[in-house]
Amino acid sequence: MPMWAYKGVDSRGKQVSGVKDADTPKALRGVLRRDGVLVTDVAVARAGKTAASSMKKGSGINKDVDIGAIFGGVKKTEIAAFTRQLATLLKAGIPLAESLGALFEQIENPRLKSVVGEVRSRVNEGSSLADALGKHPRHFESVFVSMVKAGETAGNLDQVLVRLADFMESAIKQRSKVVGAMIYPALMAVIASIVMAVLMIAVVPKITTIYEDTDKVLPWNTQLLIWVSAMLGANWIYVVVLVVLAVIGFRTWRKSPGGRAVWDRMVLYLPVVGPLARQIAIGRFARTFGTMLASGVPLLRAMDVSKDILGNVVLMKVIDGAREQIQQGESIAATLKRSGYFPSVVTHMIAVGERAGQLEQMLTNVADAYDADTETQLTRMTALLEPLMIVVMGGAVAFIVFSILMPIMDMNPTI
Repeated sequence: MPMWAYKGVDSRGKQVSGVKDADTPKALRGVLRRDGVLVTDVAVARAGKTAASSMKKGSGINKDVDIGAIFGGVKKTEIAAFTRQLATLLKAGIPLAESLGALFEQIENPRLKSVVGEVRSRVNEGSSLADALGKHPRHFESVFVSMVKAGETAGNLDQVLVRLADFMESAIKQRSKVVGAMIYPALMAVIASIVMAVLMIAVVPKITTIYEDTDKVLPWNTQLLIWVSAMLGANWIYVVVLVVLAVIGFRTWRKSPGGRAVWDRMVLYLPVVGPLARQIAIGRFARTFGTMLASGVPLLRAMDVSKDILGNVVLMKVIDGAREQIQQGESIAATLKRSGYFPSVVTHMIAVGERAGQLEQMLTNVADAYDADTETQLTRMTALLEPLMIVVMGGAVAFIVFSILMPIMDMNPTI
C-alpha cells in the first residue's frame, strides 16, 4: 500500500500530522476518522521525507515529526536490526510483503518507517526487493543491494539476510572499537592544548612581569617562554583563524583526487599507523568479499563492490588491477601477492581457499584473524599513548615552571 502524509485536527481541536499507509486517500480519511482525526490535507509521502516535506510549505504540519526525521537520521544499528528481523520473519514462512508490513508497523524512526513503507509499496507493485532497496542508496549500500539480489536469484533470501545482519553487526562492532580507542587520546590532546593555551595567555604574562625591572640577562628558555606568551596573547585570534583555515584547506585537499591519492599512500607508509590502517582495510575487504561470495554474488561483481570498503585509493587500484588480471585467467592470490600491499599470510590463505573450493570461508578466517589482531594492537596502542601523553604534557608544564623559577633562583643571592 502507498504511504500518505496527512495533516488534520483531533477531537480536542489540536493540529496533528503524520505518515500512514492506505490504499487511497479516501480509505486514509476513513481510518483516521475512526481514530478521532479530521483530515484536512493529504499528500503522497516520499521515502526519506516527513509529512511536512511531502506537503506544501506553510501547511502547518506538526514540527515534531519534521525535526525528528531530519535530525534523527537512520543509524547503521537500525538497518542491521531491520535486516535481522526481516530474515527471521522470512524464515518463519511469512511472505515478503507481509513481513515488510509487520516491520513497518513496529518501526519508530520516522525516516526509516517512510523508507520501508515505500519499499513495501514497490514490492507490492511487483518490484524485486533488491530493486526497491536500490532506490534508497543512502540507507542501503551497494553491498547490501547486491547480496539481496543474489539471495532473491538463488532463492535463499532469508539466509543472505542473516549473513548481511552478521556482517553489518561485525562492521559496527569493529568501528566502535576503533573510534573508542581514539577517543581518549584525542580528548587528552584537546584538554592539553586548552591547558597550555590558558597558561601561556593568562598565567605566564602575569608572573613574568617581575623580570621587567631587572637588568640581568634572562636564560634563553625564559626569553623563549616570554616571547611565545606575548605572541599568543597579542595574536590568539589570528592563530585560531589560521588553524581553522589550515584544517579546512587540508580537508579540501584530501578530498580532491590528487590529494587523496597522496594522502592514502602516505598513510600506508607511516610508522605504527600505516600497518594498522592497512590491516583494518584488508580485514574489512576480506569480510565483505567473503560474505558476498557466500551469498552467491558473482566473483567479479563481489570484487567490484568490496573494493569500496577499503577506503584507500591505493588499495582500491590494486583490486582494480587484480580484477582485470582475474578476467584473463589469473588466480586471485597471485595477483594480490604481486601488488606487494597484501601480506603473504593473506595471499597464502586465499590460495589455499581457491584450491580447496572454500574461498569464502578462508576470507572469513582472514577477517576474523585480522579483527582479533586489530583489537589487540588498538588496546596496546591505547595503553602506550596514555602514559606518553601524560609525559609530554608533564614535560611542557615542567618547562614552563622551570623557565619561570630559574631567574628567581638566580635573583636570590642578590636579594
